[in-house]
Amino acid sequence: MFLENTVNQKEKFGWIEVIAGSMFSGKTEELIRRLKRAKFAKQKVEIFKPSIDTRYDEDAVVSHDSNEIHSTPVPAAANIPILADNCDVVGIDEAQFFDDEIVKVCNDLANRGVRVIVAGLDMDFKGNPFGPMPALMATAEYVTKVHAICTRTGNLANYSYRKAKSDNLVLLGEVDEYEPLSRSAYYKAMLKEKVRKMNVNEPEEISKKKQA
Repeated sequence: MFLENTVNQKEKFGWIEVIAGSMFSGKTEELIRRLKRAKFAKQKVEIFKPSIDTRYDEDAVVSHDSNEIHSTPVPAAANIPILADNCDVVGIDEAQFFDDEIVKVCNDLANRGVRVIVAGLDMDFKGNPFGPMPALMATAEYVTKVHAICTRTGNLANYSYRKAKSDNLVLLGEVDEYEPLSRSAYYKAMLKEKVRKMNVNEPEEISKKKQA
């Protein structure tokens, strides 16, 4: 798969592979596996991640299973083409945290003959498409959707439910802040949260009138 052996060997071309899914679904693990495979094939590989992601290591892409590979943290997508000069393969982790320029960067690299492998969350904690991931998935030749296991039902999970009390779109975290849920479990959890937030108490003015 992924056309390491192509039909037309004379034509040099690149492509984009996207690995998408929820938290704890093995996205980074799969990214590292493909990049190490490319290194074993003696290809020149560069790996990038957003500089805000320092959960495990400042200079490495690390999976939840502690599998890791050296990477270069960058503050913006525009830094990647400069640092990826003369590469055969470029890996990008946590792509959802990059600005929209990442879409153009990936396509420009692929057009130059580079194999681009991107991993990221396809949905945010509210269940909405996350940042540039939809556009990356649309323009990629290959999209792999990976799944976690729902902590409440044991079924396949594709939602990242946020347990932490924060409405910030970007909140780096692990099992204390997030849990993977199936569609049904996520729907029930969000419905329960919505009910909890509803103000079911009587308005202050009505309450005062009743007391009078």
